[in-house]
Amino acid sequence: MAKDSARGAGGGVVYGFGFIGAAVYYFQAGDTFWEFVLAVPKALIWPGVLVYELFKGIYGG
Repeated sequence: MAKDSARGAGGGVVYGFGFIGAAVYYFQAGDTFWEFVLAVPKALIWPGVLVYELFKGIYGG
């Protein structure tokens, strides 16, 4: 049973590193208080936007 639950763990690690990297990027790029506050939501949402833009480019949306 333990073997099956460990199979999907790699995606979580990749997403976690991506989140941390995006958060650091948005914190460094921020100049105002609200840009710092919005850095966390932006870091959470960017993978979805990336996939959306990728599919839009592939399928000509």
